[in-house]
Amino acid sequence: MTTLDSDPYAAGERQTTEGTVYTVTGGDWDSVIAGAADDQRMVVNMGPQHPSTHGVLRLVLELEGETVTSARTVIGYLHTGIEKNMEYRNWTQGVTFVTRMDYLAPIFNETAYCLAVEKLLGVEVPERAQTIRVLCMELNRIASHLVWLATGGMELGALTAMTNGFRERELVLDVLETITGLRMNHAYVRPGGVAQDLPPGAVEKVRELLKVLPERLPGYDDLLTGNPIWQKRTQDVAYLDLQGCLALGVTGPILRSAGLAWDLRKVEPYCGYENYEFDVPTETGADAWARFRVRLREIHESLKIVEQALDRLAPGPVMVQDKKIGWPAQLALGSDGMGQSLDHVKKIMGTSMEALIHHFKLVTEGFRVPAGQVYSAIESPRGELGVHAVSDGGTRPFRVHVREPSFVNLQAASAMCEGALLADAIAAVASIDPVMGGVDR
Repeated sequence: MTTLDSDPYAAGERQTTEGTVYTVTGGDWDSVIAGAADDQRMVVNMGPQHPSTHGVLRLVLELEGETVTSARTVIGYLHTGIEKNMEYRNWTQGVTFVTRMDYLAPIFNETAYCLAVEKLLGVEVPERAQTIRVLCMELNRIASHLVWLATGGMELGALTAMTNGFRERELVLDVLETITGLRMNHAYVRPGGVAQDLPPGAVEKVRELLKVLPERLPGYDDLLTGNPIWQKRTQDVAYLDLQGCLALGVTGPILRSAGLAWDLRKVEPYCGYENYEFDVPTETGADAWARFRVRLREIHESLKIVEQALDRLAPGPVMVQDKKIGWPAQLALGSDGMGQSLDHVKKIMGTSMEALIHHFKLVTEGFRVPAGQVYSAIESPRGELGVHAVSDGGTRPFRVHVREPSFVNLQAASAMCEGALLADAIAAVASIDPVMGGVDR
C-alpha cells in the first residue's frame, strides 16, 4: 500500500515509501486524486463465461468510471465447424448438424435447411407435413422466448421469472419430446417432410398445453410488466433505433421493437403461413423494455397459430411420395394419411428385398440433388434465419452457409452498450438474446 511519509494534506513535495514523488498544492489531496481519475480509463474483460450470453461470449469493455466508452465482442469460443462438416455428410445427415446450431430453436434450423434442399430438388412437401412443421416451429418459438424471459429475468435479479420461465418451458419440451422423441436437437424435419407422423395422443397433449399456458402467461405481466424495478432496468436501456437496425442488418424482435413490422411469415410466407391468422407485435421504444414487450406478445400469437395448425391437420402423407427421396419406412408410415404401426413397416422391410436394399442405399449413400444454388429464409425467434445451399449434383452438399440471426444481431451490442452504465451492458446483451451455438457454428 502506498503511504505518504508525512501529512498528505500539507503543501509541497512528498515522497512515498516506494520513492515516488508527489506534489500537493493548496493542501487538497482529494483534488489530486480526482484529477488523476479523470485521465484514466479501465479495460475490463467480461467473459468469456458470462450469464447474459446463453453460451460463451467475451466482451472487452473500456470504462470511464462506470460508463462504458467502448465495447467489443469476441466470439469463437464455441466453434463446432458445423458448416464444414456438412460437406462430408449426405443431405439427410445434414439435418443432425444444423439442428445443433441454435440449440434453443432447433426446429427452425432444420426447417430452413430442408426448405433449401427441397428448393434444389424442386419438390413440394405434403400439406400435412407442412402443418406439422408449423406446429412444431411455433411450439419451439414459445420455448425459446421462455428461455429468454427466464435468463433475462435472472440476469437482472428477478429470480422468480427464471423459475417460472423454465417451468413453462418444460411443458413445451414435453410436447416436443412426444412428437419428435427428443427434447432438443430433434432432427425431426427431413428433406421432403418430417421423420414420422404425429404419434397417438400428441394432438391431445398439445390441446392441454393450449389450456395451461394462457392461464400462466398473465403471471409474467403481474411479475414484471408492472414492476417499477424491472421498468427502470429496461426502459431507455440498450437503445437502438430503426435506422441503426437497418444499418446493421438486425432482424427479429429487435427490429420490431423499433417499430418495423418485418416478419418473414407475413412478408415472404413459407410452409403455408399465408393461411394463418396472426398479428406481428411491434413497439416503438427501441429499448430493452420494448423487446421484452414484443417477445411476450409473440408468445400469445404463437399460441394462436398452434391452435389453428391443430384445426388444419388433415389426413395425408408426411413425406414426399418419391422413392428417390423418401425412405421406404417413411413412405409406409405416411401412406394412409394417419400413420401406420411399426409392425407394418417391419413387414414391408422383411418381405421385400428390393425395399430393404433401397432403404439401405438411401440411408448410407443418400439421394442426389440437382446442381445449383438457392437461398431459403424463415423467421426464427431471433430473426431471419437463412440457408445458402450449393449442390454440385452429388449426394452431399458442396457448400452450406447459414445466415444466423444471433451472429448478425450481436453486432448491435457495441452500439447498445457505449455510453451506458456497466450494469446496463448486461441488460443490453440479454435483450439481444444471442445463442452462441448459432454465432460460432
